[in-house]
Amino acid sequence: MASANHINLAEKKKKISETIESISEKLSSLSNAIWHCPELAYNEKQAHDILVDFFTSDGGWKVEQHYILDTAFKAEWVSKVASSQNNPIHVGFLCEYDALPEIGHACGHNLIAEVGAGTAVALKAVLDKTEMDRQVKITVLGTPAEEQGGGKADMLQANAFQGLDAVFMAHPTNTDAAYIPSLALQIVKVKYFGKTAHGAAFPWTGKNALDASVIAYNSIAVLRQQLHPLWKINGVINHKGDKPNVISAFSEILVYLRTPQIKDLSVLYSKVEQCFKGAAQATQCKVEVTTVGNIYYGLLRNRTLEALYEENARNLGVTFTTDERGLKSHSCSTEAQHYTLRAAKALSMTALDVICRPELVPLMKNDWEAAIRQSGMKVNGRL
Repeated sequence: MASANHINLAEKKKKISETIESISEKLSSLSNAIWHCPELAYNEKQAHDILVDFFTSDGGWKVEQHYILDTAFKAEWVSKVASSQNNPIHVGFLCEYDALPEIGHACGHNLIAEVGAGTAVALKAVLDKTEMDRQVKITVLGTPAEEQGGGKADMLQANAFQGLDAVFMAHPTNTDAAYIPSLALQIVKVKYFGKTAHGAAFPWTGKNALDASVIAYNSIAVLRQQLHPLWKINGVINHKGDKPNVISAFSEILVYLRTPQIKDLSVLYSKVEQCFKGAAQATQCKVEVTTVGNIYYGLLRNRTLEALYEENARNLGVTFTTDERGLKSHSCSTEAQHYTLRAAKALSMTALDVICRPELVPLMKNDWEAAIRQSGMKVNGRL
């Protein structure tokens, strides 16, 4: 029986590549089906069903529909009983599939779903034909609401990631990279309540909620010059009023706050909150400030996994220069499929490295723990 430590990884990786190529049309069809039915956060019903059907038809997967969230799912596969139950390994893959308002899958989440599905199915196909001396478990999680709300955070709080040693996902971008910085994010909704009045006949009897939003927006613009250059504020006035000659009794702003480290997000929030309150005071309007959805933590680096992914991707022809297209092509184009399948191959090969080289697990966990300490994040209530 082959030992996990002595499996011919090069041969297995070749099989992974061949498997992904053999199901490329099926993967492309899955991606296109999701692209053609863009659905917003927490409402990805068709995408959920498409992916559930994909894993059910592949065979060998235990599939749970509506897992934790109505449009989330889980698919699990466990390898044959090994000769030793020591050091079992559990890897996961993520599928995103929510779209953006008005512009659909401009962020390419249909490609994320395709990569997650392709990597998991290819890895399972290869391991299913390999006798291992450790048990392997593969979990695929369909994670809704990435664009707004934070479905992964909901699922994390419900212990969906419990027991996983490593989780893999690829995201479209304009360059090939093993790591792309992603800032911590908090979404804030601000409502101003004024008093309506006729803008020409009796304007002095009104309280202009639109003015409050404009003042708040401009105050944030002025505040930016005193902020750390890596702190970001983006906002839009969602509701402004109905007619020019009617003093607006209500207005609403949606603001995104971003910082590299989670510990700085509360500092930025307190500064922006003063802009909101100051605008209310200046216009004599009432203000209501609420946070929307979950707080998104910043993405942490894992040098061990990065190095593995880069090695596998280079062997597939990726050069990691600014000229590389990554998954940036139109998310429903034929051109995008070349880069999508290549990313799926590299990701699945990286997961195979983690499974077949036990010495990697403590290294990547040490990387994770060091990154947690440096970021100031809290895990299970501890820094």
